[in-house]
Amino acid sequence: MDTKTSAAPNDTRSPGSGWWALLDHYQKYVFLMGSLAWMFDCLGQQVFIIARNFAMARLLPPGSPPELLKAWAGTTTTIFVVGWATGGLIFGSLGDRFGRARCLAVSILLYGVCTGLSGLAANMTDFCVYRLITGIGVGGVFGLAVALCADSLPEAARPHALGLLQALSAVGNMIAGAMGVVLGYWEMAGRANNGWRILFFVGALPAIVCVPLQFRMTEPRKWLEARAAGKASGVRFGSYLSLLGEARWRKAALFGMLLCVAGVVGLWGIGFFSPELVNYVIGKALAAQHVPAGEIPGRKLMWIGGTMIIQNFGSFLGMLAFTRLTQRHGRKRMFGLAAICAYISTVVTFKYLAEPWELFVLIPIMGFFQLALFAGFAIYLPELFPLRLRSTGTSFCYNVGRFVAASGPFTLGLLQASLAHNAPTNELKMEAFRNACCWVSSIYLLALLALPFLPETRGRPLPE
Repeated sequence: MDTKTSAAPNDTRSPGSGWWALLDHYQKYVFLMGSLAWMFDCLGQQVFIIARNFAMARLLPPGSPPELLKAWAGTTTTIFVVGWATGGLIFGSLGDRFGRARCLAVSILLYGVCTGLSGLAANMTDFCVYRLITGIGVGGVFGLAVALCADSLPEAARPHALGLLQALSAVGNMIAGAMGVVLGYWEMAGRANNGWRILFFVGALPAIVCVPLQFRMTEPRKWLEARAAGKASGVRFGSYLSLLGEARWRKAALFGMLLCVAGVVGLWGIGFFSPELVNYVIGKALAAQHVPAGEIPGRKLMWIGGTMIIQNFGSFLGMLAFTRLTQRHGRKRMFGLAAICAYISTVVTFKYLAEPWELFVLIPIMGFFQLALFAGFAIYLPELFPLRLRSTGTSFCYNVGRFVAASGPFTLGLLQASLAHNAPTNELKMEAFRNACCWVSSIYLLALLALPFLPETRGRPLPE
C-alpha cells in the first residue's frame, strides 16, 4: 500500500461513474480506514448496550434486586457517555495540533484495548473504569475521521464520502445486533454466564486489528502545508480559545452544538433505549404463548438483537437518503425536515408500539429519521470551520451534547427504579416509561431553533 501524502484535494479528474472515480489510490485508502474506524467504534458502542444488563447481573452481588441492576445499567452508560464527550474534546484539539491520522490511530487503540478489558472486569469498579477509558477513545474517532477525510478528498467527492462514512456506522450496529441474537441463543441453552465477556472480546478484535493499518496513514498535504505556515505566522491550531473567541467561529460552534444536541440526546437519551420497549412487548407476547419461563430471557434478547438489526437497516437507508437529498435541496432544509420526522416517529413508536409485528414497521422508520441527522453532522460540521479548527470545531459540536445526553441514561435508570417501587403493575410502569420518552423526544425540535443562525453551505468550498 502506497501511503504517501495524498494528492491535492481539489484535483480535477474525469468523474467517471461517480464520486468514487474522483479519488486516487491513497484517497480511497483514507476513506476506507476512516470508515472502518467509525464502523468498529459503533460496533463497540452497541456491544456495550447489548451486554450491559448481563454484566450487571454477574458483577453485582448475587440476589441484587432488578431496580439496582437497572440503576447501575444507567450509571455505567452515563460514565461511558461522559468519557465519550471528554475524549471527543481532547482528541479534537489534538488532531488539529498534531495530526488527524496519528491521533485517530491512538484513539482506536485506546477504545479497542479497553473494550476487551471490559470483558475481563472482576467487579463494578473495574467495569466503570474500563467504560470511562473506552468512552475517551470512542469520543475521538468521529471528529478525527471526518476531518481527515474532509481534508484528504476532492471537493466534489467529500459530501458523498462523508455521508457514506456515517451510513456505514449502521453496519457496525447491525453486526452487534447479530451478536446479540447469538448471546440470546446461548442464554436459552444455559451457556450465557460468560457470554457477555465474549461479546466484549469480539467487539474489541476488529478495532485492534485495524490499528496497524491506521498507523500507515500520513497526514493530508493541505494540513501539513497549513501547519507549516501556521508555525511561521504564529496562527494557533486546535485552540478552543480561537474557536470560541473569534465571533465567526464562535457562532458556528455554539449553534452547531445545539444542532448536534438535538440529535445526540434524542438518540442516546431515547432511541437507544428501544430495547426496553422491545423487552416489554415481546415479554407479553411470550407469556401469552405460554413459553417456559426459563426460555423467556434468551428469546427476549434474540428479539432485541433482531430489532437492533432492523432499526439500523432503517438507519443505513436514512443516512444514504439524507446524503443524496442534502446535495439537492441544501443542508438546512433537510436538517429541519429530518428533525421534525425524527420527533414524530419517536413519539409514535414509544407511545403506540404494542405488538411484535409492529417492531418491523415502527422501529426501522424511527431509525431512518433519527440517524439521518447524523449523516448531516458528518457532511455539515466540517463545512463550518477552517482547517486549523476543523477537527476541534467538529468534535466540539458533536460531543458537547453528550454531556447533556449522559444524564439521560442515568435519569432513566433512576426513573425506572422509582417506577418499579411506586407503580403497582408492570403496565403502569411501562406507561410512565412511554410518556417520559415522548416528552423527552421534543429535544429534536431544538434543531429548528438552531438552524436559522447557521449558514447554508451547499456548493461552497471548505473555509480555509
